Amino acid sequence: MKILYRIYQVFVALPIVLVATLLTSIVVVIGCGIGMGGIFGYYPGKWWARIIIWVLLIPVKVEGRENLVKGQSYVFVSNHQGAFDIFLIYGYLNRHFKWMMKKGIRKIPFVGAACAAAQHIFVDRTSAGKVRATYRKAREILQGGISLVVFPEGARTFTGQMAPFKRGAYMLADELQLPVCPMTINGSFKILPRTKDWHLNDWHPMTLTIHKPIEPIGTGPDNVRHAMEQSEAAILSALDVES
Repeated sequence: MKILYRIYQVFVALPIVLVATLLTSIVVVIGCGIGMGGIFGYYPGKWWARIIIWVLLIPVKVEGRENLVKGQSYVFVSNHQGAFDIFLIYGYLNRHFKWMMKKGIRKIPFVGAACAAAQHIFVDRTSAGKVRATYRKAREILQGGISLVVFPEGARTFTGQMAPFKRGAYMLADELQLPVCPMTINGSFKILPRTKDWHLNDWHPMTLTIHKPIEPIGTGPDNVRHAMEQSEAAILSALDVES
C-alpha cells in the first residue's frame, strides 16, 4: 500500500501541487497588485493549502474553533513539526491572518513574491532597527480582525518533540496588547519530517487543536513570561508524543 501511495505522490499529486503553487502565486501577485489584498492576500493561499491536503488524501481534524471571538485579532503560536504545518494552519484555521516568516522565504521563486504581495511579515534579525521595523509593520497590518501566526520554536523539530520557545512572538503580542492563542499540531511530523524534505515519509492524519486564548495581564516582561509559559503548557497538554 505504501508503494502505491508513493507512486501516486510522484505521478499524480506532485504535478498538481506544482501547478497549484505556480497558479496561486500568480493570482496572489496580480490580485494584490490591483488593490484587492484583503481578498487575494488570504483566500487563494487558504484554498491552495486545502488542495494540497486533499490531493494527498490526508484527513484533517480541527478542535477548539469555539474558543475564538469573531473579529478579534490574535497572535497564534504553534509547535512546528514539519512543512505540512503550513498547509494545516493555512487551510483549516479559518481566520484571516499573516505569517511571520524567515526573510529567506522571499527568495523562493514565485512563492516569495506572493508572500511579499500578500504582506506576510518577513523577520530580519540582523539589527535592532530591523526588528523594530518588523514590529511597526505588524502594528499596521494586525487590525480589523487580522491575526498573526508564529512558530515560536523558530524552526521545525528534528525529533517530533517541542523545542524551547523564543520570546519574539510574545514580545510582539505584548507591544500590540493582543491575546496569544496557542495551537497544537499532531501528525505533521509523521508525514514530512525535517530529515526527509525530499519526499513524504508516510500517509498520516493531522489534527489542529486551538486552545483558549491567553489575555494580556499587563505590559512588559511579566506579561511576556506569563503568555510564554501558559501557551507552552497548553500546546504540550495536547501534544501526542507519537505524532
